[in-house]
Amino acid sequence: MSSTPARIAAPGSAQGLSTTALPVPELPASVEELAAAAAIRLGWHGVVLPEMVLMGRKVVVVAELLADAHAERVCVGAGPEADKTTVSTWVWPEMEGRVPPAAVRIVGVLAVARHWRTALASAVPFARYGNAAVVLPESVAFSHDYLSNCLPRVRRYGVSVLLADDEKDLSVDVSGRQETVPAEDTAITRWVNELVYEQVLATAS
Repeated sequence: MSSTPARIAAPGSAQGLSTTALPVPELPASVEELAAAAAIRLGWHGVVLPEMVLMGRKVVVVAELLADAHAERVCVGAGPEADKTTVSTWVWPEMEGRVPPAAVRIVGVLAVARHWRTALASAVPFARYGNAAVVLPESVAFSHDYLSNCLPRVRRYGVSVLLADDEKDLSVDVSGRQETVPAEDTAITRWVNELVYEQVLATAS
């Protein structure tokens, strides 16, 4: 994690800047632009998908198409399956060897927002399955609320934090957990994988 002494506290103040005294800052670029820049900054290689809603959260997913698995699914006519109930049966023991393979690998999940609480609420549910990060306006990091409430939470959940300045340049303020081990195959992870697979194909077409 990088630390900027200038944002520890305002001169003569024991509490620093309060979020109630500051207007919520604007993002210096679109969600798509900032997410693409964040993926590069984090070294996440894959397709940066348009913002989508997953598990009720607005996020940007970075994913890789698994060529062999995709080719196999094309051969047998097994396209993306968006029905959650159907996909939930794929992890049953008796279904082993009878369901299509996962055709994408989710590299990471990004949440881009003006306020850290909004971003963290979107990113944290995905942190248990792999890489997760949030992108915030740089000025957010000058608040006491960010220092005392946001930073402990992102460290607890292993979420990376990137700050975007007015010139759209990104810096990594907190380096979160970087997982390389595949996520556990559950009904939820398979369903999310199918939704992402659908988006990867739609983006490529």
